[in-house]
Amino acid sequence: MSELSILPDILEHGLSLVFCGTAPSKRSAAAGAYYAHPGNRFWSALHEAGLTPRRLAPDEFRLLPSFGMGLTDLAKRHAGNDDELPRDAFDATALIAKIEHWQPRILAFTSKAAARGALGKDCGYGWCEHRIGNTRLFVLPSPSGQARGHWDIAPWRLLAAQRGFSGGAASGNL
Repeated sequence: MSELSILPDILEHGLSLVFCGTAPSKRSAAAGAYYAHPGNRFWSALHEAGLTPRRLAPDEFRLLPSFGMGLTDLAKRHAGNDDELPRDAFDATALIAKIEHWQPRILAFTSKAAARGALGKDCGYGWCEHRIGNTRLFVLPSPSGQARGHWDIAPWRLLAAQRGFSGGAASGNL
């Protein structure tokens, strides 16, 4: 994929939560929006878990900082399913540098594969024992339609509860 088709990081100081996936899907890259495939549950999970007051559309991804959240991916120069990516697609060093710079309270990986790609080891769903600087790490079940067999909203709700949200309305940063 060309540099023009890769999604921008949505990062700034003061975020309480940043989501990190492996790579944008080809559909997301073509749409220029995170989690744009209609079968992906990311946007509905944010709302159902209480992280956003309404279900955002993929093209509203730039609104996430107003809810104290941001977005990034491990692979910034490639798009596609994990099994389609080159072996060197994930740049854990760059991710760690970004997180150390922006210092969100929590980095939530949107799959075990993303956590493994960043940390070099497996983590179960929920809190990881590892940190990046002062940033706590959390692993969520993948919202991808291809991972339906592993889907569970409970870790998303746990993350929202830890962030201080309830009832579907954002109450500010942690």
